[in-house]
Amino acid sequence: MHFSERIKAMQTSPIRRLVPFADEAKKKGRKVYHLNIGQPDIKTPDEYFEAVRNFKVDTVAYATSQGNNDLRDAISAYYKSWDIPYERDDIYITNGGSEALSFAVMTICDPGDELLVPEPFYANYNAFAQMALARVVPIPTRAEEGFHLPPAGVIEKLITPKTRAIWISNPGNPTGAVYTPAELEMLVSIAKKHDLYLIADEVYREFTYDGEKFTSLGHMKDALDRVIMVDSVSKRFSACGARIGCIAIRNKEFMGQVLKLCQGRLCVSTLEQVGAVGLYRTSKKYLEEVNSEYQSRRDTLYKGLKGIDGVICEQPKGAFYMMVKAPVDDAEKFITWMLQNYEVGGETMMAAPGSGFYSTPNKGKDEMRLAYVLKNEDLVKAVSILKGAIAAYPGRIEAIKA
Repeated sequence: MHFSERIKAMQTSPIRRLVPFADEAKKKGRKVYHLNIGQPDIKTPDEYFEAVRNFKVDTVAYATSQGNNDLRDAISAYYKSWDIPYERDDIYITNGGSEALSFAVMTICDPGDELLVPEPFYANYNAFAQMALARVVPIPTRAEEGFHLPPAGVIEKLITPKTRAIWISNPGNPTGAVYTPAELEMLVSIAKKHDLYLIADEVYREFTYDGEKFTSLGHMKDALDRVIMVDSVSKRFSACGARIGCIAIRNKEFMGQVLKLCQGRLCVSTLEQVGAVGLYRTSKKYLEEVNSEYQSRRDTLYKGLKGIDGVICEQPKGAFYMMVKAPVDDAEKFITWMLQNYEVGGETMMAAPGSGFYSTPNKGKDEMRLAYVLKNEDLVKAVSILKGAIAAYPGRIEAIKA
């Protein structure tokens, strides 16, 4: 049977491809602490369930392709509370942030086009680019510099006639980096100079720590016609399964093109949009409490990791991920070994292999992404398991050197 070159070129998800090993561990009776995926255990706001329960119609009809107006208005009001001036017509509802990102890439890229992305980056960016027959070109960043952007000259050297956009996650997944106003202004300057779009994945906007102030590309008022904003309720309201996101830009021509894609998939779930309206009515107190909880979890995980010999990591300033360099020959092999062979009192843990967050060959091989989405006591147990596993692993760097 024939398969397209497009689908064969796509990688499997580095975040999910080790799930069968975790399932096997569970079948053996082991408890697995999942630090591999950004699935929070925070309670979804009651407003979501109340909105769904109170929705009563005789027929659940198609929603409009752009999204229901009451949800678009709710999101517009949310953005304005952040001083981001999006009106209803600047916003289309999508099936999660993932569809918004794929729509953005398909709208601006022809086969062979390029997208500049700070590396390491969310693994599915590769998949979204490949779906449009485009490719990610990595912008190098360094853990020692908190994964902040390099100087403008470094970025501009990567620009070619095929470059269509600079694409950032802010706060960053998987790094937790929070870009400064100066960094964002630099990107705007580069984008204007080379006539590029700026794709802004800001789904972790609420999650910055230690008094770090968040600046959005949506605050760059002189670039709103080229800033493609992507958002989601998944992480902000701990509603990953709701699959409600949006794409927004102050550019009517761009939105006219995106509408073709929205119409092609008909609409987003009517019922989930009703629930999402409830989410955007959630009090600010909920988000403040969630922020405080994640900062506490970050501190717990960071403190535990600093106590493991040979582990190197930087304290992130946002989101809820940490990139960790471990003294192992291959992080994916190590995680697989841990799920198959290592347990403490019938418990083990799972991380995401770091190589999947890079497009540069051989980068991230000894790195893991850890998501601090579990309560503190579970993080303490998971780190203790990780410490013992590293000590026992046959492929420890020290063991290889010996």
